[in-house]
Amino acid sequence: METEQSFEEALERLEEIVTLLEEGEAPLEQAMALYEEGVKLTALCQGKLSVAEKKLDQILEQDGTLREKGGAQ
Repeated sequence: METEQSFEEALERLEEIVTLLEEGEAPLEQAMALYEEGVKLTALCQGKLSVAEKKLDQILEQDGTLREKGGAQ
């Protein structure tokens, strides 16, 4: 069973993919596979950031310091 990548691992792999695609040396099939992997990693990272943002909002609300979205008091 595969474990889910951490945000940092996914971001690092995404940076590798971008570099490989920017070099333009990969054959079409490999470039398409890299692109597909990159899309999946982007979604994973966005999901993890969304969860982290919600947790921070909850923490700040419990603390009573959050008045408006964005932390304005």
